[in-house]
Amino acid sequence: MPELPDVTVYIESLRPRVVGQVLEKVRVANPFVLRSVDPPLAELEGKQVTGVRRMGKRIVLELEGELFLVVHLMIAGRLRWKPLGGKVKVPPSLVLAELAFPTGTLVLTEAGSKRRASLHAVRGTDGLTPFDRGGLEPLDATRDAFASRLRLENHTLKRALTDPRLFSGIGNAYSDEILHRARLSPLALTARLTDDDVDRLHTATSHTLAEWTRRLRAEVGDGFPEKVTAFRADFAVHGRYRLPCPDCGAPVQRIRYAENETNYCATCQTGGRLLADRAMSRLLRQDWPRSLAALEEHVESRTVRREGGPG
Repeated sequence: MPELPDVTVYIESLRPRVVGQVLEKVRVANPFVLRSVDPPLAELEGKQVTGVRRMGKRIVLELEGELFLVVHLMIAGRLRWKPLGGKVKVPPSLVLAELAFPTGTLVLTEAGSKRRASLHAVRGTDGLTPFDRGGLEPLDATRDAFASRLRLENHTLKRALTDPRLFSGIGNAYSDEILHRARLSPLALTARLTDDDVDRLHTATSHTLAEWTRRLRAEVGDGFPEKVTAFRADFAVHGRYRLPCPDCGAPVQRIRYAENETNYCATCQTGGRLLADRAMSRLLRQDWPRSLAALEEHVESRTVRREGGPG
């Protein structure tokens, strides 16, 4: 799912292309993507775009007459820009909607069979209220404001960072990176954090998001984001299960729940303790290894048995 750094770069790339331009036509290729009925899309056509901004993980196009288009990319949604007369090709099966401008066409795509990305047409600023989850902007937050929001409810750190009512724009990928940089367990409870823990988490949050925003800007340059992904080779832990932690070399671990996966380094974040993966701990029960050392011993013993060694 595109998160704060990705959405920020999308917006910065869109502004010079569409602000001041007239939205000539909206074509919906998949009716499921449009989640509103009033105002009709035809009412937005012919209106000039006056701004583009982020609202959490959503992208908001502002048009004349207090009309808005709200785009939520969810997990697999992406934006492509086809300049006028350009040769950018987008597979028709991926296209959900197209917004045509004099300068080119903005294409909303989604990979996979599940259609989660959405497009809302909104009338009036009050109509945007349901899309504002109220999360604190992490790059603007002071340490005290961050701490206050963090301790508002007692949750695990992973849940707190990814709760859009608490913090804006942070999802699964960057929360893993933030917690690794802060040297904190994803399952640590917010109510039990020390002041030093909060200081490290606040610093890690701002530095991680700012650093990746800069890196993505540099990667895109004057172009348009083409490689928006939640799995980057330069991430420390997210999407790197079993690969070595860049700081200590220990294998990155994971916790799986439904469709979500949390990655962490046991050595750097949990004092060597393995966090219970619900699926695996149910399967292994009392044999579930409680530490990284026990896991390595468990793997080694299974290898020896498979190869016909002792035991």
